[in-house]
Amino acid sequence: MIHLRPGPADPASIGIVPANEASWEDLQAIFGVRGYPAYCQCQLFKVGHAQWTAPTVAERMERLRAETHCGYPSARITSGLVAYLDGEPVGWCAVEPRTAYPRLPPARVAWSERGEERDDASAWAVTCFVTPAGFRRRGLTRALVKAAVEFACERGARAIEGYPMITEPGQEVTWGETHVGTRNIFEAAGFTEVARATLRRVVMRIDFREERPR
Repeated sequence: MIHLRPGPADPASIGIVPANEASWEDLQAIFGVRGYPAYCQCQLFKVGHAQWTAPTVAERMERLRAETHCGYPSARITSGLVAYLDGEPVGWCAVEPRTAYPRLPPARVAWSERGEERDDASAWAVTCFVTPAGFRRRGLTRALVKAAVEFACERGARAIEGYPMITEPGQEVTWGETHVGTRNIFEAAGFTEVARATLRRVVMRIDFREERPR
């Protein structure tokens, strides 16, 4: 387990593990039974539109379960991280090679502007965060981004990217907009902006060849 010191506003202990070291029940407790996370099961960027909309929620759940290998600590691969607060499952972060997300529109900006190979699995991506309503604004997403950098680096990534939203003080945003994270949280983890995907969405990146996570 990766232990991270909580911020001043959150004195409780945060523990983060690769998803295969968490139980399936813990992960589903984070996703819940209602709302967009429960419906999507982190499959939006994984498959084509028809493949995403046609299956049932139960089928999407089985896809996620196969991708994470939850409950199998010896599994060699997994697709994300699970956060705990005082032992209670409270957060999810999707992070794996960028090639795992063929429907990730913001990444195309990075490919076209840098001439990168779309099939290069050494570039990783942080694509989604889920935090139950009662645990938001407690530093969990910030902790998960930092842990994702360490996780990708340890597993041989040459770079890691995120595609967060730009938010401004006092600006109203819906949770659905910020499931990809916010720019300031990625900046705090050492990411730098490398491209603009839209007016409010940026591509942020760490190249491990040039910079190691702190």
